[in-house]
Amino acid sequence: MRSICDTVARNLAQVEERIVAACERSGRSREAVTLVAVTKTCTLDQVRAAYDCGLRDVGENRPEELLLRIEALAGAYDDDPLRWHMIGHVQGRKVPGVVAAADVLHSLDSLRLAQRLQRFAQEGERKLPVMVQLNVSGEASKEGWPAWSDELLDETISLLAGLEHMPHLVVLGLMTLAPYVADPEQARPVFRRLRQAQALIQQRLPFAAWSELSMGMTNDYEVAIEEGATMIRIGRAIFGERR
Repeated sequence: MRSICDTVARNLAQVEERIVAACERSGRSREAVTLVAVTKTCTLDQVRAAYDCGLRDVGENRPEELLLRIEALAGAYDDDPLRWHMIGHVQGRKVPGVVAAADVLHSLDSLRLAQRLQRFAQEGERKLPVMVQLNVSGEASKEGWPAWSDELLDETISLLAGLEHMPHLVVLGLMTLAPYVADPEQARPVFRRLRQAQALIQQRLPFAAWSELSMGMTNDYEVAIEEGATMIRIGRAIFGERR
């Protein structure tokens, strides 16, 4: 466990240094960016090490892994709890568990999913913070509401208006996945496109603040910060290559 803690601490210090530098380059405060540690395939010891290093926001790609981790760590951090982020695609049958367990959902990618989340959140008498996932790159492999052209974004905004009538969903902002590229600069137009979409949505759908931008991962988070990310999702840079 000691070596795991040392590795996570060393990696986290390097990530933190790069976050601070990116914030300084873009004239932003470090407090404006939330680091979500993505624990996909990590051991519980690695999750505990992240906690011991001060991380409180933890993300999972798969609902079943999210639920298993929450159950395994139940009661361990009640005085200063982890905040669990569901960042991967959620199938309809997984909605009840996600609504019951997740603190934030990043991947609201369809009206059908929104309706199902609203239903189970209402039944559970809770309000679920959500991020609307937009596909701004046009990659067929990416989930999200289509928004890679002005016409498609306009159609998506019209559909997103329906979220105003789902009071058990608290809309925080937008999320996107950039293409995996060797040069992080190639991802910049994707992040810039999401920020531009945010401005338009804030103007047309003022029922929510839409203030959060969840974008940027291990290979491109510095560029994402420069383009306005308020949440970055980092796994490999903290925990090493996935098993």
